[in-house]
Amino acid sequence: MTFPLPELQATSAANPWSYLVFIVIGFAFGYVLEISGFGNSRKLAAQFYFTELTVLKVMFGAIITAMVLIFIAVGLGWLDYGQLYVNTTYLGPMIVGGLIMGVGFIVGGFCPGTSLVGMVTGKLDALFFVLGALVGIFAFGETEWMFDIWWQTSGYLGRFTLMDWTGQPIGVVVTAVVAMALFMFWGAEQLERQFGQRDLAREPRARMAGAGALLAAAVAVIVIGSPSNTEKYARIAPEKDAILAQRAVQIIPAELFHTMYDDGLELIMLDVRTEADFNLFHLRGANHVPLEDVAALGPELLAHTAPNRVIVVMSNDEADATEAWKALSAEAVPNVYILEGGINNWLSFFGKAEPTLQLLPTAVPVENLRFAFAAALGDRYDSSAPSLIQYESLTYTPKIVLQIQRDKTGGGCG
Repeated sequence: MTFPLPELQATSAANPWSYLVFIVIGFAFGYVLEISGFGNSRKLAAQFYFTELTVLKVMFGAIITAMVLIFIAVGLGWLDYGQLYVNTTYLGPMIVGGLIMGVGFIVGGFCPGTSLVGMVTGKLDALFFVLGALVGIFAFGETEWMFDIWWQTSGYLGRFTLMDWTGQPIGVVVTAVVAMALFMFWGAEQLERQFGQRDLAREPRARMAGAGALLAAAVAVIVIGSPSNTEKYARIAPEKDAILAQRAVQIIPAELFHTMYDDGLELIMLDVRTEADFNLFHLRGANHVPLEDVAALGPELLAHTAPNRVIVVMSNDEADATEAWKALSAEAVPNVYILEGGINNWLSFFGKAEPTLQLLPTAVPVENLRFAFAAALGDRYDSSAPSLIQYESLTYTPKIVLQIQRDKTGGGCG
């Protein structure tokens, strides 16, 4: 049996002009690093001796400024936080990697990003640092099979943020981080005076004004708040409702059946029905997630985004599954589809040979099972995982189109 493979549709950098934007941003970033003295290994290494902490202040200042602006934009609805790539946390490897990079920073006087800036400006030590980094990358690539299980699994926490760790709202966390940074900047200046004999008395009012503005912006994040799942969907409703109306994401049972047996796809089935209906009958491999919990599942699904992953939501009919699809769409989860007609349609298609399955003689309300079962066997019914041999002649027009909506991006010194 041969089925058409889902098309992979990449949405990132589809416009050639985006590459020009990347070049401009990269040049501007390198220029700022150079004028800040980040191409000078002596200046970079000085922070570890507390004689000059410019690197700490500039980099951390940029980080918290970006953080504040991002969450203000999120609160105002200008930016979808779900579209930002957040590195997944592997606690053990990150600690070891941080120690390795820190030692290399002290010894070589550069981090990966600043070494490139130094090399471009003609510094020989930076060139050798870059060459050393390339040798390290090659060595890692050739030996990673020896410890890949460890670095891919050790201390895995998923898309773990400070909000997840503390359980506090975004605005509170942002304000706390800014306050901590301002205190750290003050402490850094005291260290510079003590160990570097630096005179930092110039423009104290400008520094105080900048610190006050940053703290005020952080407090504004608390005032603005974060949009709810419903508010997020309202902002994308014209586009998403049109997709629903065109029936572009409702896949028939035959396509879901094929997807279940497609080893090239990572299928996640979310059953949003009541626990009683799920226990009565469900598709083999389906996960029971109450409808009210679907939105909260969005960040976890984003943490595990894979280019070949397909998510199919289902209910007894389509109404609840459609609400689940909206909730995941609002969280920017890609490749989500709806089982057309729900479990009732699946049973109408694959349950014909089920001896204990009976169609109810009277009409039932929407989102209720239209079939009666002899016992609550869950996925132990034959129709929960139909035979591939029995239905090898199935044909259909595929709707699944794999989309990569977010790119992994890096920033900062590394």
